Amino acid sequence: MSNYNKSFKSAFVSLTAAVAMLPMLGFAQPDMAPVNALPNPYQTIEGWAKMPAGRAWGSTSAVEIDRDGVSIWVAERCGGNIGPCAEGVLDPIMKFDANGNMVTSFGKGMVMWPHGIHVDPDGNVWVTDGRDNRTTDGTAPAELKGHQVLKFSPTGELLMRIGEAGGARAPGYLFQPNDVLVAPNGDIFIGEGHSNAPGSTARVLKFNSNGEFIKEWGSLGTGPDQFQQPHSLAMDSTGRLFVADRGNNRVVIFDQEGTRLDTWYQFSRNSGLYIDKNDIIYAADSESGSVNPDHIAWLRGIRVGNAATGEVTAFIPDPKPDCTGTCTAEGVVADRNGVIYGAEVGPVGGIKRYVRQ
Repeated sequence: MSNYNKSFKSAFVSLTAAVAMLPMLGFAQPDMAPVNALPNPYQTIEGWAKMPAGRAWGSTSAVEIDRDGVSIWVAERCGGNIGPCAEGVLDPIMKFDANGNMVTSFGKGMVMWPHGIHVDPDGNVWVTDGRDNRTTDGTAPAELKGHQVLKFSPTGELLMRIGEAGGARAPGYLFQPNDVLVAPNGDIFIGEGHSNAPGSTARVLKFNSNGEFIKEWGSLGTGPDQFQQPHSLAMDSTGRLFVADRGNNRVVIFDQEGTRLDTWYQFSRNSGLYIDKNDIIYAADSESGSVNPDHIAWLRGIRVGNAATGEVTAFIPDPKPDCTGTCTAEGVVADRNGVIYGAEVGPVGGIKRYVRQ
């Protein structure tokens, strides 16, 4: 190949890459136009998951796909939201088959306030417990529980705990953990901090497969390397770690050493994130215009897109636009067939199923 041809080819490749990046340039703008006007190719199905007789749905933000690709794991707050699980009467962790039938449950008296859930490549179930069992006046019981990440076998055997029972703030851990994710090599990532009050924790922690601390990054704030409620974690096929920085209305993307790679605003104020094996990203906004009135121009709902390019391709709006609470899905996941499941804190609560029409 002549030098002229080589130069032309190099210039063409550079131009092609630059053109491909053009749609991405607007994604890093916090004041970008709301991404609301997109098709909704999904049918909403309510009442799919069947609870045992006499048990009603409470709040849940935790939903995950089993290793079989179609069964669903849910961590539910024992018929209410804050407090009922500390009574130790109900199992908060439940597995439903593809038809919505409960096939197993466990965790009674072990998880105080389930917030996030993750199934690792071996089928083990990880749950973040975001509160403790102190009474409303702050009185500590004889055995403190909560503010930990718990690893269970698929049959409910407790295999590991990460964090100090009852909670520990930096330089200790954990306090108000939100979500947990296990990388393909076994490393464990935890998003911590569920408050924007001054002095609150807001960081991502990394542990090895034995639960030994490796490193952390982030602090409370609005800067490019800070967080306000790192609420959900997801990882794409290249190993990039996506963090739903809910309080800052953005998704921040890191490598596994904590180096920031990109910041996206086009998926709105995300409580939940999920990326499937095809790098389709599912992002749940449960607070815009209700809990967070300042983000009123953005509609609540689930946005679906491409984790590689950042393009948003579909939007499932909140069916109750006048809701004033944490509405529509807070947690989100999709099975191997592309069926979406949304976990709702309330006022509705429970699990909705979204099937492509």
